[in-house]
Amino acid sequence: MKTILVTGGTGYIGAWVVKKLLEKGYTVRMTVRDKNQTHKYSYLESFSKTGKLEIYEANLLTEGSFDEAAKGADAVIHVASPFTLRFKNAQKDLIDPALLGTRNVLNAATKSGTVKKVVLTSSVAAVFGDNIDMQEQGIAEFTEEHFNTSSSVTHQPYSFSKVIAEKEAWKLAEAQTTWKLVVINPSFVLGPALNGSSDSESLNLMKDILKGKFYFGAPELFFGFVDVRDVAHAHVVALEKNDAQGRHILAERTMSLLDLTDIMKKLYGKKYKLPMMKAPKMLLMAIGGLFNVTSRFVKRNVGYPVRLDTTKSRKSLGLKYTNIEKTIKDMVEMMEKG
Repeated sequence: MKTILVTGGTGYIGAWVVKKLLEKGYTVRMTVRDKNQTHKYSYLESFSKTGKLEIYEANLLTEGSFDEAAKGADAVIHVASPFTLRFKNAQKDLIDPALLGTRNVLNAATKSGTVKKVVLTSSVAAVFGDNIDMQEQGIAEFTEEHFNTSSSVTHQPYSFSKVIAEKEAWKLAEAQTTWKLVVINPSFVLGPALNGSSDSESLNLMKDILKGKFYFGAPELFFGFVDVRDVAHAHVVALEKNDAQGRHILAERTMSLLDLTDIMKKLYGKKYKLPMMKAPKMLLMAIGGLFNVTSRFVKRNVGYPVRLDTTKSRKSLGLKYTNIEKTIKDMVEMMEKG
C-alpha cells in the first residue's frame, strides 16, 4: 500500500498519523474543509522527506465529497470526528458529523474500487458510556467485546456519537467485500500536539489543570490514559499488519484525575496550582453546570473506577506504551513553549 487517504489530518491525533506516514514514505492524501487555510496544514509538509502530501477538499456532511480523494487510494485512515464537550446542539455538532462522516468516507472507500483496508479511529467511549456501566454489567474490566449501551443524544452525546459511528462502520464493512475494517479505540489521549491550535478536549483538560481550574478540588473521575504518539503508531501498525483485525482498546494505564495531578506534583512541585483535594461528589452535583457536566453524569461516573483490558493492543499490534510520566512532561513542555 502506497497511497493512503487520511481524514482529520489537521487534528490532534490525525496530524501525528500523517507525520508518521510521511516519514515512512507514503503518499498521503489529506482532506481539509478549505484548502485556502494553509496555516492549518502547511507545517506537515516539512515531514515529507520521502513521502508526499496531497491536499483534497471534503466535508464530513457532504455526500460524495470524499470520492475523488478515495479514488486510486490503497487504504483509508478515518480520524475525522468532533471531540468536544463545548457544543450547542448535540445532534448537529457531534452526532451528524460522526455518523454521516463515517458513512460518507466508507462509502467513498467502497466506490473507489482500489481501497483494501480502512482503519477507523473510534474510542473507548464506544466500548462504555458511564464508569458505573462496569458495575451494572457485573464485569471486572471492559474488553473489545463490549459496546456502549448507556449513552444517548441527551446523556453523554459525545460517547453516543462514537458508538453509533463505529456500529455504522461495521455495518458498512459487512455489506461489501473489497476492503477490511480495523478499529482503534483509544482511551483519554494526552501528549504533545503538533498543531498547538487544536481544540481537542485533551488539550483543553491539560490547559484547565495548568490554569488551576481544579485547585480547590478535582472530581474523582477515572479514565484510561494513552499517549497521542502511541495512538498514531497503532493506526500505522493496523494499516500495515495483514492480520490486524477487529477492535483495539488503547490505554497505558487507568487512574483518576487526582492520580494524574499527583504525578504532575512530583514533576513540577508548586509551579502550578494543582488540586489540593478531592471535590465532594454532592458539591459537584450541585455545581456541575459550571464544568459543563450534568448531575446524572456526576452520579454515574464520579467515584467509580474503570478498568480496561489492553491485552489485544499489546499482543496483536505489538504496542509498547509510552510511560505516562513522559507523556505529561512532553505535553506540558509543549504548552509552556506556547
